[in-house]
Amino acid sequence: MSGISDTHFKGWAKPGLIPPGARVAPEVAPDETLDAISGHFRIFQLRDGHRFSTDDVLTAWYGTSWAPSPSRVLDLGSGIGSVGMIAAWRLPGARFVTIEVQGDSVRLARKSAAYNGLDERYEIRLCDFRTAGVLASHEQFDLVLGSPPYIPIGGGLEGDHPQKIACRFEMRGDMRDYAHVAAAHLAPGAVFACVFPEADRRRVEDAAAGAKLTIVRRRPVVFREGEPPLIGLFAIVRSDDLPPRMQARTWTEPPLTIRCADGSVHPEYAAVKLAVCFPP
Repeated sequence: MSGISDTHFKGWAKPGLIPPGARVAPEVAPDETLDAISGHFRIFQLRDGHRFSTDDVLTAWYGTSWAPSPSRVLDLGSGIGSVGMIAAWRLPGARFVTIEVQGDSVRLARKSAAYNGLDERYEIRLCDFRTAGVLASHEQFDLVLGSPPYIPIGGGLEGDHPQKIACRFEMRGDMRDYAHVAAAHLAPGAVFACVFPEADRRRVEDAAAGAKLTIVRRRPVVFREGEPPLIGLFAIVRSDDLPPRMQARTWTEPPLTIRCADGSVHPEYAAVKLAVCFPP
């Protein structure tokens, strides 16, 4: 029987089943870490490579909040699997297809999927999601998730690790590619949820319009109380799935604040973290 040290974290009771990886001593390479992500789920990451972020937590939360009962989920540019695995924790009955082109990231994601007991419902494809045939024309999904890179090549300092660079810079497509692939594989009434910098919101709007999609709701995210929003969360559907009066209408939600002015975690974001069973 597990003790309280296994089921609690700083007074918070971890919900959910204990995955198979937690029942044995995991093998963690010297250049990797194994970190908590949702409930008892954990994720393998490189110590010096790309690591999951608030963007990933929010994308998974937002998508699963506005598409709460999907049976098939697609995660585009899935990286080490952080968005998909949080969503998989929230959606225990759903089957997932995730697509990532970086071999190191896929290797880590497959280790994490095995640790979390997801292998039977979580398919990880090693490829560029823009490549013809990666997704069959008949494959449709009730929820599509994306946390795309958003810095154009040459638009900033690229960093010191190739895995980090590809997750930040548009080396293999941009928001338009995410929108077009999502549009081609959304089931009727399905949702495409993504995150993007608030200052570049027009790029999301243009990408959605070009793919005949409508942003039905969006939520700006403020990282520190009193500062302008840095990113936005977007819930997008096929325009043809909406009545005409809604095809050019977006509901803007009140901003979500991550930290209070004094640096403490904002109460609403603490509640968001609890909703995805991420350590508060």
